[in-house]
Amino acid sequence: MPVEVAAHAGFCSGVARAVTRAMEAAKTASAQGMRAFSLGELIHNPAAVQSLREQGLVPVEEPEDAAGGMLVIRSHGVSPEVYARCELSAGQVVDCTCPLVHHVQKLVEESSGRGVPVIILGDPEHPEIRGIRGWCRSECRVVQDEADVASLPDRMEHALVVCQTTLAPSAWDGLAAALLRRFPGLSLSNTICGATNIRQAEAEALAKRADRMVVVGGAKSANTRKLAETCRKWCPETYLVEGAADLKRHRMDPSRELIGITAGASTPAWSLKEVVDFMYDQELNGQAQNPQEPIQEQEEQQAAPEAQDSEPQAEAPQAEPAQPEQDAAPEAAAEEPATEPEAQPAAPAPAPKATSFMDEVAASIARIRNGQTVTGKIVQITDDEVSVNIGYKSDGLLKRGEMVDKDARVGDEIEVEIVKVNDGEGNVILSQRNIVNRKVWNDLMEKYHQGELVEGVGKEAVKGGLLATVDGVRAFIPASHLSQRYVEKITQFVGQKMKLKIIEVDESKKRVVASRKEAMAQESAVLKDSVWGTLEEGAVVRGTVRRFTNFGAFVDLGGVDGLIHVSDLSWNRSAVPSEVLQVNQEVEVKILSLDRERERIALGYKQLQARPWDNVVEKYPVGTVLNRKVVRLSSFGAFVELEHGVDGLVHISQVAPTRVEKIEDVLAPGQEVAVKVLAVDPVAKRISLSIREAMEDSALNYSAEIPGEGAEGEEGQDSYQQDVPSPASYGNVTRDDPNRQETSVEAAMRRAREELEANASRNAGEETEN
Repeated sequence: MPVEVAAHAGFCSGVARAVTRAMEAAKTASAQGMRAFSLGELIHNPAAVQSLREQGLVPVEEPEDAAGGMLVIRSHGVSPEVYARCELSAGQVVDCTCPLVHHVQKLVEESSGRGVPVIILGDPEHPEIRGIRGWCRSECRVVQDEADVASLPDRMEHALVVCQTTLAPSAWDGLAAALLRRFPGLSLSNTICGATNIRQAEAEALAKRADRMVVVGGAKSANTRKLAETCRKWCPETYLVEGAADLKRHRMDPSRELIGITAGASTPAWSLKEVVDFMYDQELNGQAQNPQEPIQEQEEQQAAPEAQDSEPQAEAPQAEPAQPEQDAAPEAAAEEPATEPEAQPAAPAPAPKATSFMDEVAASIARIRNGQTVTGKIVQITDDEVSVNIGYKSDGLLKRGEMVDKDARVGDEIEVEIVKVNDGEGNVILSQRNIVNRKVWNDLMEKYHQGELVEGVGKEAVKGGLLATVDGVRAFIPASHLSQRYVEKITQFVGQKMKLKIIEVDESKKRVVASRKEAMAQESAVLKDSVWGTLEEGAVVRGTVRRFTNFGAFVDLGGVDGLIHVSDLSWNRSAVPSEVLQVNQEVEVKILSLDRERERIALGYKQLQARPWDNVVEKYPVGTVLNRKVVRLSSFGAFVELEHGVDGLVHISQVAPTRVEKIEDVLAPGQEVAVKVLAVDPVAKRISLSIREAMEDSALNYSAEIPGEGAEGEEGQDSYQQDVPSPASYGNVTRDDPNRQETSVEAAMRRAREELEANASRNAGEETEN
C-alpha cells in the first residue's frame, strides 16, 4: 500500500501517562469545585492542548496563577524551586513528570551533591533542560553543539554527562565523541528515552524508502522537530504538519507515491489517525493534492484575493462564451479615453478636504500602548486613586499602592507606565511601581553581568532552599549555596541580611537564583589578596585563635589562617595547644614562613615569649632546695617542673636514701616534693636534682639537737619533727589523722632519721667506753 505508517508513532508512555493523569485531575478538580491548571502547556501539541482545555485543564505560566486550584506539573518536570512555589500557591499539586526525566533529575542531584560538575546535552531553552539544571548542586553547563564543547572550562574534566531525553541519537554520538576527545575522564550516561531511539530508527528506515514523509506533531515540540530533521536527511520531501488541514499546502499523490507517516511523542492518537485517514481517502479516490498546479501559483492567488474581486467583468466572458458582443463593448470603452484627453479640459485638482474640529481633536489625542512610559500631570487625588492627565481621551488611574512618590500633589508631573489601555470600562490603568521595579531589575542585571555582589534578606525556608528578596526582587537560594559547609537548618537564615551573588537569571519571568556560598568565596578571595599583600616573613602580627588540632593551633590574621605548629607554641616540649592558648584569644605571633602558591603561613608563638633557660643559673643556683611537682616518670628517674618550660631530672639514685627498684613505688605525677639543685647546664638545658640530698639537708639541720642529754634530745626531736615538710605537701589529709597512711617519702625520711639516731647513740657509747 502506498501509504505506510511507522509502528511506533504517537504518544510515548511518559506523555500518555501525563495526559491520562491530567485528565483525571481535571475531573477530580471539577468534582471538588476547584479549577484545574497545568504549568505551561502539558504537551507541545496545539490540538491536544485545546482538547484538554475543553475538559477544564487551563495552561498557566506561573505557579502563582493557579492559586487555590489543582496544578498539574507536565512531563518535562520542574526545578525544586518551581516545585516549592507550586506547593505554596496551588491547593493541590499533581506531578506528571516523566519517570525517565525524574531519573535524570535524581542522577544529577546525587552526582552534583558529591561535588561532581554536570554537562547536559540538549537545548538550553527546553523546559526539560531548565528543570534538570535546577536539581544540580554544583557547576552545570549545557552543550548544544560542538562549538559549546570548545568553550567548556578545563575544570569539567571529570564531569557527569547526561542528555535531554528527546535528543537525537546521532546528536548524542557526535557530541559525546567531541567531549571525550577533550575530556577523556568524563562519565557518560546516555539518558535518551528508549522510545525516542526506536521512533528515530523506524523513521529513518521509512524515510529511506518513501517518496515523501509526513511527520505529525506540534511545531513547538523538540521531539517532533528532531524527528522531522532525521527524516529530511534521507527524504528531502518531508513535511511537518500539526493536523490534516495542513496537508492541503503540500503536493502529494498517494495513488502513485509511497507516503511515509510518523508522529512525535506528543502527538495524540486521534490527530495521527486524522492524517492517516485523509491520506487513505486521497489514495482510494485517486486524487492528488493539486498535482498539476504549482504551489507558488496557489499561494500567489491566495495572497491577492482583492485583485480577483476587483475585475468581475474579466470573468464574465469565461462564464458566458455565447455572447461575444458583450465582450467588445468593454474593450471599446476601454480604448475611447485614449483619444479624448486633448478635447476635454484638464480637470482641476481636487480641493483639500476641510478639517473638522473633531478631526483636529482626534489628531491631538495621544496614542498609547501597554507597557509604554509617559509623563502626565496629576489632576485629582483621592484616598484610593490618583487621576493623571496623560494627553489621552480619558485620564489614567493610578492606585495609591502603585504610587512611589507619596509626596506628589495636584499639578505635579510624574512618570507613569501604561498597564492597560482599557480595563473593560474605558479606564486607563497606570503604575509608578513598575517603572521603579524595572530600574531595580536593570540595576540587578548590570551587577549580574559585572559579577558584583548584591545584598538580600532571607524571607522563607522552602523545599530545596531559601527564598530571599534583593531590592524587592525575589531570589531563590538553593540549600547547597547557602554556606560553604552543610546547612542543617535553613530557617536560621530567615530574616538575616546576607551578601549574595546572582548565578542564574530568567529575564522573561524576572526570576533570580543567587548564591551566598559564592559571595562568601568572592569576598574571601578579595580579602585574602589584600591580606597577603601586607604579610612579610619575620613580621610580628596580631591574630585571633580560631581552632585547635593535635598538631597545633590555627590563627585568623584578618581573612587568612596561619598555623602555629605545636613545636612553635611553647618552650615546653610537652605542651598541649589548648593549655597554652584559648579559642577567640587575641595573640601576637611571628610569621616564620610564607608559601603563597599553597596559601600556607607558618607562625610562631613561643618566639615572642621569654626563653625559660636564659637565666636558670641565676634563678636556680646549685644547692638550692625547692618544693616542686613531679610532671612525668621514666625508667631512669623523675622529671620535676621548676617553672613553665624548665624541667629538672631527679635520677633514680637520688630519689631516696635507700635503693629504689621502681620509681613508681615512690613517686607519682602531680606529687609535690622537696628537691635540691645539684647541677645546672643552660647550654644542654639540663638541671640535675636530688630528693635524697634535700631530705638529708633537712635532717642534718636538726641533728645537733638529737644526741645528748634526755630532755634536750627530746626537745631536739620535737623540733626536727616540727620542721619536717608538712604532710600536706604529700596529700590532702592532715598529719594528725589516725587513718592517714605514711607516704613513701615520709617512710624514707623516717628511716633516715632512725639511722641517724642509731649512729649518734653508737658514737656516744664508744666515747663512754674510751
